[in-house]
Amino acid sequence: MIEASGLTKRYGATLAVDGLSFGLRPGVVTGFLGPNGSGKSTTMRLIMGLDYPDAGTVTVGRQPYRRLRWPLSEVGALLEAKAFHPGRSARAHLLALAAAGGIGRSRVGEVIRLVGLESVAGKRAGTFSLGMAQRLGIAAALLGDPAVLLFDEPVNGLDPEGVRWIRMLMRSLAAEGRTVFVSSHLISEMALTADRLIVIGRGRLLADTTVTELAARAGGSLEEAFFGLAGESAEFRASEPADFRAGAPSEFQAGERPGRGRS
Repeated sequence: MIEASGLTKRYGATLAVDGLSFGLRPGVVTGFLGPNGSGKSTTMRLIMGLDYPDAGTVTVGRQPYRRLRWPLSEVGALLEAKAFHPGRSARAHLLALAAAGGIGRSRVGEVIRLVGLESVAGKRAGTFSLGMAQRLGIAAALLGDPAVLLFDEPVNGLDPEGVRWIRMLMRSLAAEGRTVFVSSHLISEMALTADRLIVIGRGRLLADTTVTELAARAGGSLEEAFFGLAGESAEFRASEPADFRAGAPSEFQAGERPGRGRS
């Protein structure tokens, strides 16, 4: 469970997040939808304690992230695709995280298999393509078998099969009773992945509703509903298809679905 109340963050003269309030519940994929530069990544950094709000609060399981005793086992996050030492192998990177978080070594092999990195687990992560780096980041997020998961633009760098795998993964994690929060500027992908949507523009809350309810505002078109809602806050337009690409192909096929439950 994540709760944000009046969350506000400035960087100099830029108001990145403006009085944002929302709540996320278990068992649901909540999409975080907004144009590039709308404050999605900043909000996720605030949730994870990587930045401090100028006003407002945000909690995970009723506590600020920094107060969690075993954070890797409570919250998993993919915020940066290449948040690893480039000289370490994928396996060494995950083993170091496991040791720091009090997680058993056997779990490393499980998540490597889950994301489909078995054949390159011993290679230096610095040689990975963006798609491979995304999969390693997802493995790190899942390492502690957490009940809360945050993914910032997780389909970047993945080919269509990889995008479909991510979609199935998000939904299966939520089906296990986890809280899944996934950001994107890809409207079509959110239509296929999310149950609920939090829509923001210029750091402000524009909507907190279901995908079905939002699409119904524009005769069933989520894209039209979004642009009608976002108005001038949108920094991309539907006539610019390059903004809706999933990214460059990766070498990997879809992995298996997660098998660890969370009641």
